[in-house]
Amino acid sequence: MTSRPLARLADERVDHRFKGLPPDAEGLTVGELAAQRRNLFDGGFTTPVLALSAESLEHNLALLETYAERHCLAFAPHGKTSMAPQLFERQLERGAWGITAAVPHQARVYRAYGVQRIFLANELVDEVALRWFAAELDRDPDFELVCYVDSVRGVELMDQALSAAGDGRRPLDVVVELAAGDGARTGARTEADCTAIAEAVTATRTLRLVGVAGYEGEVLDATPERVRDWLGRLVSLAALLDKDGHFGDAEQIIVSAGGSAWFDTVAEVFEQLPELSRPVLKLLRSGAYVSHDSGHYQRLTPFNRVPAEGSLEPAFRLWSQVVSRPTERQAFTNAGKRDAAYDLDLPDAQVVRDARTGETRPADGITVTGLSDQHTWLRTEEGSAADLEVGDWVGMGLSHPCTSFDKWQLIPLVEADGTVVDYVRTFF
Repeated sequence: MTSRPLARLADERVDHRFKGLPPDAEGLTVGELAAQRRNLFDGGFTTPVLALSAESLEHNLALLETYAERHCLAFAPHGKTSMAPQLFERQLERGAWGITAAVPHQARVYRAYGVQRIFLANELVDEVALRWFAAELDRDPDFELVCYVDSVRGVELMDQALSAAGDGRRPLDVVVELAAGDGARTGARTEADCTAIAEAVTATRTLRLVGVAGYEGEVLDATPERVRDWLGRLVSLAALLDKDGHFGDAEQIIVSAGGSAWFDTVAEVFEQLPELSRPVLKLLRSGAYVSHDSGHYQRLTPFNRVPAEGSLEPAFRLWSQVVSRPTERQAFTNAGKRDAAYDLDLPDAQVVRDARTGETRPADGITVTGLSDQHTWLRTEEGSAADLEVGDWVGMGLSHPCTSFDKWQLIPLVEADGTVVDYVRTFF
Protein backbone atom coordinates (compact mmCIF):
# COMPACT_ATOMS: atom_id res chain seq x y z
CA MET A 1 0.00 0.00 0.00
CA THR A 2 1.37 3.42 -0.95
CA SER A 3 2.62 5.36 2.07
CA ARG A 4 1.44 8.93 2.70
CA PRO A 5 4.92 10.45 2.07
CA LEU A 6 5.13 8.56 -1.20
CA ALA A 7 1.64 9.64 -2.21
CA ARG A 8 2.67 13.26 -1.65
CA LEU A 9 5.15 13.00 -4.54
CA ALA A 10 2.15 13.31 -6.85
CA ASP A 11 1.37 16.70 -5.25
CA GLU A 12 4.68 18.27 -6.27
CA ARG A 13 4.31 21.10 -8.78
CA VAL A 14 5.85 20.81 -12.22
CA ASP A 15 8.18 23.70 -12.99
CA HIS A 16 11.56 24.70 -14.41
CA ARG A 17 13.45 22.25 -12.17
CA PHE A 18 12.48 19.26 -14.27
CA LYS A 19 14.15 18.78 -17.65
CA GLY A 20 12.21 17.76 -20.70
CA LEU A 21 8.70 18.21 -19.27
CA PRO A 22 6.07 20.15 -21.26
CA PRO A 23 6.33 23.92 -20.66
CA ASP A 24 2.53 24.17 -20.69
CA ALA A 25 2.43 21.81 -17.69
CA GLU A 26 3.91 24.53 -15.48
CA GLY A 27 1.92 24.69 -12.26
CA LEU A 28 0.24 21.31 -12.63
CA THR A 29 0.96 18.71 -9.99
CA VAL A 30 2.86 15.62 -11.05
CA GLY A 31 -0.28 13.61 -10.45
CA GLU A 32 -2.37 15.91 -12.63
CA LEU A 33 0.17 15.71 -15.44
CA ALA A 34 0.34 11.92 -15.19
CA ALA A 35 -3.46 11.73 -15.35
CA GLN A 36 -3.36 13.47 -18.73
CA ARG A 37 -1.48 10.47 -20.17
CA ARG A 38 0.34 12.61 -22.69
CA ASN A 39 2.37 11.10 -25.49
CA LEU A 40 6.12 11.51 -25.21
CA PHE A 41 6.47 12.50 -28.85
CA ASP A 42 3.58 14.87 -29.48
CA GLY A 43 2.48 15.81 -25.97
CA GLY A 44 4.65 18.89 -25.57
CA PHE A 45 7.80 17.30 -24.13
CA THR A 46 11.05 19.03 -25.04
CA THR A 47 14.36 17.41 -25.90
CA PRO A 48 16.49 16.02 -24.47
CA VAL A 49 14.18 13.82 -22.42
CA LEU A 50 14.91 10.56 -20.64
CA ALA A 51 12.24 7.86 -20.80
CA LEU A 52 11.89 4.78 -18.60
CA SER A 53 10.03 1.88 -20.19
CA ALA A 54 7.05 0.82 -18.07
CA GLU A 55 7.05 -2.68 -19.54
CA SER A 56 10.79 -3.30 -19.14
CA LEU A 57 10.76 -1.97 -15.59
CA GLU A 58 7.96 -4.35 -14.62
CA HIS A 59 9.71 -7.25 -16.37
CA ASN A 60 12.97 -6.63 -14.49
CA LEU A 61 11.26 -6.31 -11.12
CA ALA A 62 9.42 -9.59 -11.64
CA LEU A 63 12.51 -11.41 -12.90
CA LEU A 64 14.68 -10.68 -9.84
CA GLU A 65 11.81 -11.50 -7.50
CA THR A 66 11.49 -14.89 -9.15
CA TYR A 67 15.25 -15.43 -9.21
CA ALA A 68 15.63 -14.69 -5.50
CA GLU A 69 12.75 -16.98 -4.61
CA ARG A 70 14.08 -19.80 -6.78
CA HIS A 71 17.48 -19.65 -5.09
CA CYS A 72 16.20 -19.05 -1.53
CA LEU A 73 17.85 -15.64 -1.33
CA ALA A 74 16.73 -12.59 0.57
CA PHE A 75 17.09 -9.42 -1.44
CA ALA A 76 18.09 -5.86 -0.45
CA PRO A 77 18.64 -4.08 -3.78
CA HIS A 78 21.07 -1.19 -3.66
CA GLY A 79 19.04 1.99 -3.69
CA LYS A 80 21.96 4.17 -4.80
CA THR A 81 21.19 3.06 -8.35
CA SER A 82 17.92 4.95 -8.66
CA MET A 83 17.41 6.92 -5.42
CA ALA A 84 13.75 6.72 -6.37
CA PRO A 85 11.30 5.95 -3.52
CA GLN A 86 8.61 4.90 -6.01
CA LEU A 87 10.93 2.17 -7.27
CA PHE A 88 11.88 1.18 -3.71
CA GLU A 89 8.21 0.60 -2.99
CA ARG A 90 7.84 -1.58 -6.06
CA GLN A 91 10.97 -3.55 -5.12
CA LEU A 92 9.61 -4.11 -1.62
CA GLU A 93 6.24 -5.16 -3.04
CA ARG A 94 8.19 -7.64 -5.16
CA GLY A 95 9.58 -9.31 -2.05
CA ALA A 96 12.69 -7.30 -1.22
CA TRP A 97 13.78 -7.76 2.41
CA GLY A 98 14.97 -4.15 2.56
CA ILE A 99 16.96 -1.54 0.63
CA THR A 100 20.75 -1.14 0.66
CA ALA A 101 22.38 2.26 1.15
CA ALA A 102 25.97 3.49 1.02
CA VAL A 103 25.91 6.81 2.91
CA PRO A 104 23.72 8.49 5.55
CA HIS A 105 22.00 10.83 3.07
CA GLN A 106 20.65 7.87 1.15
CA ALA A 107 19.35 6.25 4.32
CA ARG A 108 17.63 9.49 5.33
CA VAL A 109 15.81 9.54 1.99
CA TYR A 110 14.76 5.93 2.54
CA ARG A 111 13.41 6.70 6.00
CA ALA A 112 11.56 9.78 4.75
CA TYR A 113 9.62 7.47 2.45
CA GLY A 114 8.93 4.69 4.90
CA VAL A 115 11.66 2.08 4.27
CA GLN A 116 11.76 -0.07 7.40
CA ARG A 117 14.88 -2.16 6.73
CA ILE A 118 18.16 -0.60 5.63
CA PHE A 119 21.44 -2.38 4.96
CA LEU A 120 24.24 0.22 5.07
CA ALA A 121 27.08 -1.22 2.99
CA ASN A 122 29.76 1.03 4.41
CA GLU A 123 31.44 1.55 7.75
CA LEU A 124 29.70 4.48 9.42
CA VAL A 125 31.95 6.64 11.59
CA ASP A 126 30.22 10.03 11.22
CA GLU A 127 29.28 10.99 14.79
CA VAL A 128 26.34 13.18 13.76
CA ALA A 129 24.93 10.50 11.48
CA LEU A 130 25.34 7.82 14.15
CA ARG A 131 23.41 9.95 16.63
CA TRP A 132 20.66 10.43 14.06
CA PHE A 133 20.43 6.69 13.45
CA ALA A 134 20.36 6.02 17.20
CA ALA A 135 17.47 8.45 17.57
CA GLU A 136 15.68 6.87 14.61
CA LEU A 137 16.02 3.40 16.15
CA ASP A 138 14.57 4.79 19.39
CA ARG A 139 11.72 6.57 17.62
CA ASP A 140 10.60 3.56 15.59
CA PRO A 141 10.83 0.12 17.22
CA ASP A 142 10.03 -1.51 13.86
CA PHE A 143 12.99 0.12 12.08
CA GLU A 144 15.90 -2.24 11.38
CA LEU A 145 19.41 -1.09 10.43
CA VAL A 146 22.45 -3.22 9.62
CA CYS A 147 25.82 -1.55 9.03
CA TYR A 148 29.29 -2.61 7.90
CA VAL A 149 32.34 -2.57 10.15
CA ASP A 150 35.80 -3.12 8.67
CA SER A 151 38.30 -1.93 11.31
CA VAL A 152 38.86 -1.92 15.05
CA ARG A 153 39.27 1.85 14.88
CA GLY A 154 35.89 2.12 13.19
CA VAL A 155 34.32 0.07 15.97
CA GLU A 156 35.87 2.41 18.54
CA LEU A 157 34.50 5.52 16.81
CA MET A 158 31.04 3.99 16.44
CA ASP A 159 31.00 2.93 20.09
CA GLN A 160 32.06 6.40 21.25
CA ALA A 161 29.36 8.16 19.23
CA LEU A 162 26.62 5.75 20.24
CA SER A 163 27.67 5.77 23.90
CA ALA A 164 27.47 9.57 23.88
CA ALA A 165 23.93 9.31 22.54
CA GLY A 166 22.85 7.80 25.88
CA ASP A 167 22.22 4.49 27.60
CA GLY A 168 19.30 2.15 27.22
CA ARG A 169 19.23 2.18 23.45
CA ARG A 170 18.98 -0.75 21.08
CA PRO A 171 22.44 -1.83 19.92
CA LEU A 172 23.28 -1.15 16.29
CA ASP A 173 23.50 -4.36 14.27
CA VAL A 174 26.73 -4.69 12.31
CA VAL A 175 28.36 -7.14 9.89
CA VAL A 176 32.09 -7.56 9.39
CA GLU A 177 33.17 -6.69 5.86
CA LEU A 178 35.69 -9.05 4.27
CA ALA A 179 37.63 -7.41 1.43
CA ALA A 180 37.64 -9.14 -1.94
CA GLY A 181 41.44 -9.11 -2.11
CA ASP A 182 44.18 -6.55 -1.62
CA GLY A 183 42.95 -4.35 -4.45
CA ALA A 184 39.47 -3.92 -2.99
CA ARG A 185 38.21 -0.55 -1.84
CA THR A 186 37.19 -1.39 1.71
CA GLY A 187 36.94 -4.35 4.05
CA ALA A 188 39.26 -6.20 6.37
CA ARG A 189 41.96 -7.97 4.38
CA THR A 190 42.37 -11.17 6.38
CA GLU A 191 40.29 -13.52 8.50
CA ALA A 192 42.51 -12.61 11.46
CA ASP A 193 41.61 -8.95 10.95
CA CYS A 194 37.93 -9.90 10.82
CA THR A 195 38.23 -11.85 14.05
CA ALA A 196 39.85 -8.88 15.78
CA ILE A 197 36.99 -6.65 14.60
CA ALA A 198 34.43 -9.17 15.82
CA GLU A 199 36.11 -9.25 19.23
CA ALA A 200 36.05 -5.44 19.37
CA VAL A 201 32.33 -5.42 18.55
CA THR A 202 31.59 -8.07 21.15
CA ALA A 203 33.35 -5.95 23.80
CA THR A 204 30.93 -3.04 23.30
CA ARG A 205 27.38 -2.52 24.56
CA THR A 206 26.39 -0.33 21.64
CA LEU A 207 27.01 -2.76 18.76
CA ARG A 208 25.83 -6.28 18.01
CA LEU A 209 27.52 -8.54 15.47
CA VAL A 210 24.93 -10.21 13.24
CA GLY A 211 26.89 -11.44 10.23
CA VAL A 212 29.49 -11.01 7.51
CA ALA A 213 29.42 -9.29 4.14
CA GLY A 214 31.47 -8.18 1.18
CA TYR A 215 31.41 -7.28 -2.50
CA GLU A 216 32.64 -9.91 -4.94
CA GLY A 217 32.71 -7.38 -7.79
CA GLU A 218 36.16 -6.28 -6.64
CA VAL A 219 37.82 -9.65 -7.02
CA LEU A 220 40.91 -8.94 -9.14
CA ASP A 221 40.67 -10.25 -12.73
CA ALA A 222 37.39 -11.85 -11.78
CA THR A 223 36.46 -15.26 -13.16
CA PRO A 224 33.74 -17.58 -11.83
CA GLU A 225 36.44 -19.63 -10.11
CA ARG A 226 38.07 -16.64 -8.40
CA VAL A 227 34.74 -15.20 -7.33
CA ARG A 228 33.70 -18.62 -6.04
CA ASP A 229 36.94 -18.89 -4.04
CA TRP A 230 36.39 -15.52 -2.38
CA LEU A 231 32.76 -16.31 -1.60
CA GLY A 232 33.96 -19.54 -0.03
CA ARG A 233 36.16 -17.46 2.27
CA LEU A 234 33.17 -15.31 3.21
CA VAL A 235 31.07 -18.36 4.07
CA SER A 236 33.93 -19.89 6.06
CA LEU A 237 34.34 -16.62 7.96
CA ALA A 238 30.68 -16.76 9.01
CA ALA A 239 31.18 -20.32 10.26
CA LEU A 240 34.37 -19.34 12.13
CA LEU A 241 32.81 -16.36 13.90
CA ASP A 242 29.76 -18.46 14.76
CA LYS A 243 31.92 -21.24 16.19
CA ASP A 244 33.75 -18.72 18.35
CA GLY A 245 30.48 -17.33 19.71
CA HIS A 246 30.73 -13.81 18.27
CA PHE A 247 27.11 -13.59 17.16
CA GLY A 248 25.87 -13.42 20.74
CA ASP A 249 22.11 -12.98 20.92
CA ALA A 250 21.57 -12.36 17.21
CA GLU A 251 18.38 -14.11 16.07
CA GLN A 252 19.86 -14.89 12.65
CA ILE A 253 23.21 -14.69 10.89
CA ILE A 254 23.42 -12.49 7.82
CA VAL A 255 25.73 -13.52 4.98
CA SER A 256 25.60 -10.88 2.27
CA ALA A 257 27.20 -10.29 -1.13
CA GLY A 258 26.01 -9.83 -4.66
CA GLY A 259 26.50 -6.92 -7.01
CA SER A 260 24.95 -6.96 -10.47
CA ALA A 261 27.68 -8.94 -12.25
CA TRP A 262 28.13 -12.17 -10.24
CA PHE A 263 24.91 -12.90 -8.38
CA ASP A 264 24.68 -16.30 -10.10
CA THR A 265 27.92 -17.36 -8.43
CA VAL A 266 26.71 -15.88 -5.14
CA ALA A 267 23.56 -18.00 -5.40
CA GLU A 268 25.62 -21.10 -6.19
CA VAL A 269 27.97 -20.71 -3.22
CA PHE A 270 25.28 -19.60 -0.78
CA GLU A 271 23.30 -22.75 -1.57
CA GLN A 272 26.23 -24.67 -0.03
CA LEU A 273 26.30 -22.76 3.26
CA PRO A 274 26.99 -25.09 6.17
CA GLU A 275 24.51 -25.34 9.01
CA LEU A 276 25.20 -22.67 11.62
CA SER A 277 23.95 -22.20 15.16
CA ARG A 278 20.91 -20.19 14.05
CA PRO A 279 19.03 -19.41 10.83
CA VAL A 280 21.02 -17.74 8.03
CA LEU A 281 19.76 -14.81 5.97
CA LYS A 282 21.42 -15.10 2.54
CA LEU A 283 21.23 -11.51 1.39
CA LEU A 284 21.74 -10.38 -2.21
CA ARG A 285 22.24 -6.65 -2.91
CA SER A 286 22.17 -6.21 -6.70
CA GLY A 287 20.73 -2.84 -7.71
CA ALA A 288 21.35 -2.13 -11.40
CA TYR A 289 18.84 -4.74 -12.52
CA VAL A 290 15.89 -2.38 -12.00
CA SER A 291 16.57 -0.47 -15.22
CA HIS A 292 19.39 -2.63 -16.56
CA ASP A 293 21.25 -0.87 -19.42
CA SER A 294 22.39 -1.05 -23.02
CA GLY A 295 26.12 -1.36 -22.36
CA HIS A 296 28.12 -2.27 -19.27
CA TYR A 297 25.58 -4.45 -17.47
CA GLN A 298 24.16 -5.80 -20.69
CA ARG A 299 27.58 -7.36 -21.20
CA LEU A 300 28.18 -8.39 -17.58
CA THR A 301 24.81 -9.62 -16.35
CA PRO A 302 24.84 -13.18 -15.02
CA PHE A 303 21.80 -13.91 -17.16
CA ASN A 304 24.22 -14.12 -20.10
CA ARG A 305 25.76 -17.15 -18.36
CA VAL A 306 22.46 -18.67 -17.24
CA PRO A 307 19.99 -17.82 -20.04
CA ALA A 308 17.52 -20.41 -18.77
CA GLU A 309 16.87 -18.09 -15.81
CA GLY A 310 15.53 -15.33 -18.10
CA SER A 311 16.96 -12.03 -19.29
CA LEU A 312 16.82 -8.42 -18.16
CA GLU A 313 15.62 -5.67 -20.48
CA PRO A 314 17.20 -2.21 -20.90
CA ALA A 315 14.56 0.21 -19.65
CA PHE A 316 16.20 3.57 -20.41
CA ARG A 317 16.06 5.47 -23.68
CA LEU A 318 17.36 9.02 -23.99
CA TRP A 319 15.66 11.01 -26.74
CA SER A 320 17.43 14.00 -28.24
CA GLN A 321 16.95 16.01 -31.39
CA VAL A 322 19.25 16.61 -34.34
CA VAL A 323 20.15 20.31 -34.16
CA SER A 324 22.98 20.39 -36.68
CA ARG A 325 23.92 18.39 -39.80
CA PRO A 326 27.08 20.18 -40.93
CA THR A 327 28.38 17.46 -43.25
CA GLU A 328 27.11 14.28 -44.89
CA ARG A 329 28.96 12.16 -42.34
CA GLN A 330 28.33 14.18 -39.19
CA ALA A 331 25.37 15.28 -37.09
CA PHE A 332 24.83 16.69 -33.61
CA THR A 333 21.93 16.26 -31.20
CA ASN A 334 21.08 18.38 -28.18
CA ALA A 335 21.89 15.87 -25.40
CA GLY A 336 25.28 15.81 -23.72
CA LYS A 337 27.18 15.00 -20.57
CA ARG A 338 24.52 16.78 -18.49
CA ASP A 339 21.94 14.29 -19.71
CA ALA A 340 23.61 10.96 -20.52
CA ALA A 341 25.78 8.52 -18.59
CA TYR A 342 29.26 8.40 -20.10
CA ASP A 343 31.54 7.12 -17.34
CA LEU A 344 31.61 3.52 -18.63
CA ASP A 345 30.43 3.71 -22.26
CA LEU A 346 29.12 6.29 -24.67
CA PRO A 347 25.40 6.17 -25.46
CA ASP A 348 24.28 3.84 -28.24
CA ALA A 349 22.14 5.24 -31.08
CA GLN A 350 19.23 2.80 -31.41
CA VAL A 351 16.32 4.38 -33.29
CA VAL A 352 15.45 7.48 -35.29
CA ARG A 353 12.02 9.10 -35.23
CA ASP A 354 11.40 11.01 -38.44
CA ALA A 355 10.32 14.57 -37.63
CA ARG A 356 8.16 14.78 -40.77
CA THR A 357 6.32 11.47 -40.68
CA GLY A 358 6.56 10.42 -37.03
CA GLU A 359 7.75 6.98 -38.16
CA THR A 360 10.49 5.21 -36.25
CA ARG A 361 13.31 3.23 -37.86
CA PRO A 362 16.49 1.54 -36.60
CA ALA A 363 19.48 3.86 -36.29
CA ASP A 364 21.53 1.69 -38.65
CA GLY A 365 24.82 3.28 -39.61
CA ILE A 366 24.69 5.93 -36.88
CA THR A 367 27.44 5.88 -34.25
CA VAL A 368 27.90 8.07 -31.19
CA THR A 369 31.53 9.20 -31.24
CA GLY A 370 31.58 11.65 -28.36
CA LEU A 371 29.74 13.89 -25.93
CA SER A 372 30.16 17.56 -25.18
CA ASP A 373 28.39 19.24 -22.29
CA GLN A 374 25.21 19.71 -24.35
CA HIS A 375 25.84 17.88 -27.62
CA THR A 376 26.05 14.30 -28.82
CA TRP A 377 28.47 13.76 -31.72
CA LEU A 378 27.11 11.39 -34.35
CA ARG A 379 28.90 9.82 -37.30
CA THR A 380 26.70 8.59 -40.13
CA GLU A 381 27.86 5.91 -42.53
CA GLU A 382 27.58 6.82 -46.18
CA GLY A 383 24.17 5.95 -47.60
CA SER A 384 22.78 4.04 -44.64
CA ALA A 385 21.55 7.05 -42.66
CA ALA A 386 22.21 9.90 -45.07
CA ASP A 387 18.57 10.94 -44.69
CA LEU A 388 19.06 11.90 -41.04
CA GLU A 389 17.81 15.48 -40.91
CA VAL A 390 17.73 18.41 -38.53
CA GLY A 391 14.66 17.99 -36.34
CA ASP A 392 14.70 14.18 -36.24
CA TRP A 393 14.66 12.56 -32.82
CA VAL A 394 17.37 10.01 -32.01
CA GLY A 395 16.68 7.46 -29.27
CA MET A 396 19.81 6.28 -27.47
CA GLY A 397 20.49 3.45 -25.06
CA LEU A 398 22.61 4.25 -22.01
CA SER A 399 25.31 2.38 -20.12
CA HIS A 400 25.48 2.35 -16.28
CA PRO A 401 22.14 2.94 -14.54
CA CYS A 402 23.69 4.68 -11.52
CA THR A 403 24.93 7.62 -13.60
CA SER A 404 21.79 7.70 -15.74
CA PHE A 405 19.27 8.14 -12.93
CA ASP A 406 21.32 10.81 -11.19
CA LYS A 407 21.09 13.31 -14.05
CA TRP A 408 17.29 13.45 -13.99
CA GLN A 409 15.03 14.50 -11.10
CA LEU A 410 11.72 13.52 -12.71
CA ILE A 411 11.68 10.75 -15.30
CA PRO A 412 8.65 9.94 -17.50
CA LEU A 413 7.51 6.32 -17.22
CA VAL A 414 6.47 5.48 -20.77
CA GLU A 415 4.47 2.64 -22.26
CA ALA A 416 5.43 1.08 -25.58
CA ASP A 417 3.08 3.31 -27.58
CA GLY A 418 4.63 6.47 -26.10
CA THR A 419 1.96 7.11 -23.45
CA VAL A 420 3.45 8.62 -20.29
CA VAL A 421 1.70 6.94 -17.37
CA ASP A 422 3.73 8.27 -14.41
CA TYR A 423 6.85 10.19 -13.39
CA VAL A 424 9.65 8.75 -11.26
CA ARG A 425 11.16 11.20 -8.75
CA THR A 426 14.82 10.82 -7.78
CA PHE A 427 16.70 12.23 -4.78
CA PHE A 428 20.46 12.47 -5.36
